[in-house]
Amino acid sequence: MTGRTLAFFVCSPHSRTGVTTAARLLTDYFLSRNADIEGFDTDFRDPLYALFFPERTRVVDLNDVKGQISLFDRLLVADERPKIVDVWHSSYERLFATIAEIGFMEEAQRLGVEPVVLFQTDIAQSAANSALVLKTTWPDLTMSVIHNRGASPLGPHSLAVLARYPASGKFVIPRLEAPIARALDDVDLSLSRFMRAPPPEMSVVVRAALREWLLPIFTQFQSFELRLALQSSQCLR
Repeated sequence: MTGRTLAFFVCSPHSRTGVTTAARLLTDYFLSRNADIEGFDTDFRDPLYALFFPERTRVVDLNDVKGQISLFDRLLVADERPKIVDVWHSSYERLFATIAEIGFMEEAQRLGVEPVVLFQTDIAQSAANSALVLKTTWPDLTMSVIHNRGASPLGPHSLAVLARYPASGKFVIPRLEAPIARALDDVDLSLSRFMRAPPPEMSVVVRAALREWLLPIFTQFQSFELRLALQSSQCLR
């Protein structure tokens, strides 16, 4: 990824779709690869994402000009550090309205920053419509969807639901059994460190289940990262 700075917007216009889980997983993926990431939590009322990464994440209020400056000025720094924005559903409209108002996409392209939208799917048609608005407004925007089977199951017609989204790729986060999922609630549990050395006090059953769950997710992120790098190299020819 040399010479490129990725700015990820993990988002959904609806609550309880798994946005923070996806932002956390993406952050831990990069940390597992020793990347120096920078995170932003737009839920200024209950910033859960920031609790998982207190030293790497800042909380921003997009209803405040200072918060907007704190976010967008940093996102436009082309320092090759992945930037990850956990977009609170209540901040969704404000975020993309501000992006349009300030010409963020055009400025990012000029500075060598590549915005990437990771859109969380859900069963509502309005979610897919919101994704379509983004893609229509910015046709060259890199967008992939994330289907969190535990947070937002799509039912028996999942393929038809996913087909509504104008995305170039798809990630799947499998469902976890409740006793295993509860382990993820621990804000002191670093998933990147877990992959190297699981906590010795953790149940061996939980340990095995978490590793089995995490490995394919991290593999999906790695494939996506490599695909972006390949696309970039082709554009430079």
